[in-house]
Amino acid sequence: MRAFSNNRRRFTLSAAAVIALPTALTALPGAALAVSIGEAAPDFELKDTHGKTVKLADFKGRHVVLEWTNPGCPFVQKHYSSQNMQSLQKEFVGRNVAWLSISSTARGATDYLEPAALQAKYQGWGAAPTALLMDDAGGVGKAYGAKTTPHMYVIDPGGKLIYAGGIDDKRSADPADVKGARNFVKAALTESLAGKAVSTGTATPYGCSVKYAS
Repeated sequence: MRAFSNNRRRFTLSAAAVIALPTALTALPGAALAVSIGEAAPDFELKDTHGKTVKLADFKGRHVVLEWTNPGCPFVQKHYSSQNMQSLQKEFVGRNVAWLSISSTARGATDYLEPAALQAKYQGWGAAPTALLMDDAGGVGKAYGAKTTPHMYVIDPGGKLIYAGGIDDKRSADPADVKGARNFVKAALTESLAGKAVSTGTATPYGCSVKYAS
């Protein structure tokens, strides 16, 4: 929980240096605007679980990870019960990467959680994102073409999408499969932070379907 609080302070500081990304989605009607690798990542504005407004543009100049998530999903639970997701968050947030976890689960879905309950769930799991964001209307998820939880995206400091897809190559809900899996998000961040091209820019996402509002 402390790490979560520290990350919130880090975000607050970064918000002072706002530079608009090339593509802005100030209004998101929910239309599918899935972005491709190498294209400008659509900007967005969402409330975090504390009610604070968070803009993607706030993180211009830094790598950003977008993680679509739903704690009721067994595939999400796989990566949190094994500590895989928390380890990635802590490693790369510690390297100045902004990590934004996003819930696009619609209100009314059986596993929808209100912001306070959602935050409590992830804090209980020891999650360490930069921010946990609410996308109840699903506009941001649809703008990125997020289909599953988890569904992962990596954005470079110039605001371009450099990875989109599954977290790894073990398409199961078994925590034991984390060991030995090829983690595409870790690889993309490691390569890009080293100034190298990302060797795997896309991979088929796997997990639970995002329960979008109609």
